[in-house]
Amino acid sequence: MLKKYTGLFISVFFLVFFMTGTVAAQNKYMGADKCKMCHKKPSQGEQYKIWKNSAHARAYETLGTAKAKKYAVERGIDDPQKSDKCLKCHVTAYNVDKKYLGKKYKKTDGVACESCHGAGEKYYKKKTMKKLFAKKIKPESVGLTIPDEKVCLRCHNNESPGFKGFDYKKYYEKIKHPIPDKKKK
Repeated sequence: MLKKYTGLFISVFFLVFFMTGTVAAQNKYMGADKCKMCHKKPSQGEQYKIWKNSAHARAYETLGTAKAKKYAVERGIDDPQKSDKCLKCHVTAYNVDKKYLGKKYKKTDGVACESCHGAGEKYYKKKTMKKLFAKKIKPESVGLTIPDEKVCLRCHNNESPGFKGFDYKKYYEKIKHPIPDKKKK
């Protein structure tokens, strides 16, 4: 009788485990250069250029400055460009297994596209993007995050040594990079 219930228990466990999505597949981080291929043109909104000219693109680089090193010393950190306490908000794909980093991924890109939009392996292709904009598929079905204030607050908070408050609306205006609506032209 015990064998009968053991088999049933194991079957139910695996059925529930897999149907509830407990095993989430990790998408690869493709890197900003992969995004650049399509998001550099004026007709697309020049998202890459907007990012490249932002503080996000220099986030890793700032960890090498005298100011960052001063903050680090005050907190007992030897090298901010190697510290998990700093890297968690100054690089894309912090603490992600290397097997999930695409060929074009670079830590030195700082806070790049996929920091806010999610790992792009399943949505970076033009065909997928067209389906997304035609609303034929949902962003979350391919791992695309539509960032909101909560996404920003993961790093822009009082854990940051240089934190001076965060006005989401003000900073959103600086970093927004929508794709132009071709119907309005």
